[in-house]
Amino acid sequence: MVDFGFGLVPSSRINLDLFDREKYDKLTAIEPDARICISCGSCTAVCTAGQFAHTSLREALDDILNANPDKALESLRSCQLCGKCAMVCPRGINTRHLILSIIKVYSGE
Repeated sequence: MVDFGFGLVPSSRINLDLFDREKYDKLTAIEPDARICISCGSCTAVCTAGQFAHTSLREALDDILNANPDKALESLRSCQLCGKCAMVCPRGINTRHLILSIIKVYSGE
Protein backbone atom coordinates (compact mmCIF):
# COMPACT_ATOMS: atom_id res chain seq x y z
CA MET A 1 0.00 0.00 0.00
CA VAL A 2 1.29 3.46 -0.92
CA ASP A 3 1.50 6.06 1.86
CA PHE A 4 0.32 9.37 0.42
CA GLY A 5 0.84 11.21 3.71
CA PHE A 6 -2.83 11.63 4.57
CA GLY A 7 -5.80 9.55 5.59
CA LEU A 8 -9.40 9.70 6.65
CA VAL A 9 -10.16 10.87 10.16
CA PRO A 10 -12.03 8.20 12.15
CA SER A 11 -15.32 10.14 12.06
CA SER A 12 -15.27 10.07 8.25
CA ARG A 13 -14.78 6.33 7.95
CA ILE A 14 -17.72 4.04 7.42
CA ASN A 15 -17.31 0.36 8.22
CA LEU A 16 -19.72 -1.17 5.74
CA ASP A 17 -19.51 -4.55 7.48
CA LEU A 18 -21.04 -3.10 10.66
CA PHE A 19 -23.31 -0.48 9.07
CA ASP A 20 -27.01 -1.41 9.25
CA ARG A 21 -28.15 -0.46 5.75
CA GLU A 22 -31.70 -1.70 6.33
CA LYS A 23 -32.34 0.69 9.23
CA TYR A 24 -30.64 3.57 7.42
CA ASP A 25 -32.85 3.00 4.38
CA LYS A 26 -35.88 2.96 6.68
CA LEU A 27 -34.73 6.26 8.21
CA THR A 28 -34.20 7.91 4.83
CA ALA A 29 -37.59 6.68 3.62
CA ILE A 30 -39.21 8.48 6.56
CA GLU A 31 -36.88 11.48 6.46
CA PRO A 32 -34.88 11.98 3.22
CA ASP A 33 -33.11 14.96 4.80
CA ALA A 34 -30.79 12.51 6.57
CA ARG A 35 -28.95 12.17 3.26
CA ILE A 36 -28.50 15.89 2.58
CA CYS A 37 -26.89 16.95 5.87
CA ILE A 38 -23.43 18.37 5.17
CA SER A 39 -22.29 18.13 8.82
CA CYS A 40 -21.56 21.86 9.00
CA GLY A 41 -22.24 22.01 12.75
CA SER A 42 -24.58 25.00 12.67
CA CYS A 43 -27.22 23.02 14.56
CA THR A 44 -24.76 22.10 17.29
CA ALA A 45 -23.52 25.68 17.59
CA VAL A 46 -26.97 27.10 18.40
CA CYS A 47 -28.23 24.18 20.50
CA THR A 48 -29.62 25.35 23.84
CA ALA A 49 -29.42 21.86 25.34
CA GLY A 50 -25.85 21.55 24.07
CA GLN A 51 -24.69 24.02 26.71
CA PHE A 52 -25.78 21.66 29.48
CA ALA A 53 -25.67 18.18 27.95
CA HIS A 54 -23.92 16.69 24.95
CA THR A 55 -26.42 17.09 22.11
CA SER A 56 -25.29 17.00 18.49
CA LEU A 57 -27.30 16.04 15.43
CA ARG A 58 -24.15 16.11 13.34
CA GLU A 59 -22.40 13.61 15.60
CA ALA A 60 -25.56 11.47 15.78
CA LEU A 61 -25.66 11.13 11.99
CA ASP A 62 -21.94 10.32 11.94
CA ASP A 63 -22.46 7.73 14.67
CA ILE A 64 -25.24 6.09 12.66
CA LEU A 65 -23.01 5.88 9.60
CA ASN A 66 -20.21 4.48 11.77
CA ALA A 67 -22.42 1.73 13.20
CA ASN A 68 -22.86 3.33 16.64
CA PRO A 69 -26.63 3.89 16.83
CA ASP A 70 -26.66 3.63 20.64
CA LYS A 71 -24.19 6.50 20.87
CA ALA A 72 -26.32 8.48 18.40
CA LEU A 73 -29.46 7.95 20.47
CA GLU A 74 -27.64 8.99 23.64
CA SER A 75 -26.55 12.29 22.08
CA LEU A 76 -30.12 13.05 20.95
CA ARG A 77 -31.92 12.16 24.21
CA SER A 78 -31.30 15.60 25.73
CA CYS A 79 -32.73 17.45 22.71
CA GLN A 80 -35.56 19.78 23.75
CA LEU A 81 -36.94 19.97 20.18
CA CYS A 82 -36.94 23.78 20.38
CA GLY A 83 -36.27 24.16 16.64
CA LYS A 84 -33.40 26.65 16.80
CA CYS A 85 -31.28 24.24 14.77
CA ALA A 86 -33.85 24.15 11.97
CA MET A 87 -33.72 27.93 11.68
CA VAL A 88 -29.96 27.99 11.05
CA CYS A 89 -29.59 24.90 8.87
CA PRO A 90 -28.11 25.98 5.51
CA ARG A 91 -29.74 22.97 3.81
CA GLY A 92 -33.19 23.69 5.26
CA ILE A 93 -33.42 20.35 7.06
CA ASN A 94 -36.40 19.80 9.33
CA THR A 95 -34.13 18.83 12.20
CA ARG A 96 -36.90 18.16 14.69
CA HIS A 97 -38.51 15.62 12.40
CA LEU A 98 -35.11 14.10 11.63
CA ILE A 99 -34.30 13.71 15.33
CA LEU A 100 -37.67 12.13 16.06
CA SER A 101 -37.25 9.82 13.05
CA ILE A 102 -33.80 8.70 14.22
CA ILE A 103 -35.18 7.91 17.66
CA LYS A 104 -38.14 6.07 16.15
CA VAL A 105 -36.07 3.91 13.78
CA TYR A 106 -33.11 3.14 16.01
CA SER A 107 -34.79 2.73 19.38
CA GLY A 108 -37.92 1.01 18.16
CA GLU A 109 -40.24 3.60 19.76
